[in-house]
Amino acid sequence: MAKTVYDVLKEKIEEHRSSAIEMLSAGSATDYAKYRELCGLIRGLETALREVYDLAKHQMELDDD
Repeated sequence: MAKTVYDVLKEKIEEHRSSAIEMLSAGSATDYAKYRELCGLIRGLETALREVYDLAKHQMELDDD
């Protein structure tokens, strides 16, 4: 099965999210501001990922019709 644009986008967002989570868990947030920045980045990436999943699902439903 060929990758769709949604698959590629999901992979990229997941890579960025994993990287931010790894940075957070490694203790790279040296102060509270950096901690908040990383948490906000992770939250934003998770929101974007949900949107991409929803779009992909909607597109599959349209293709089935």
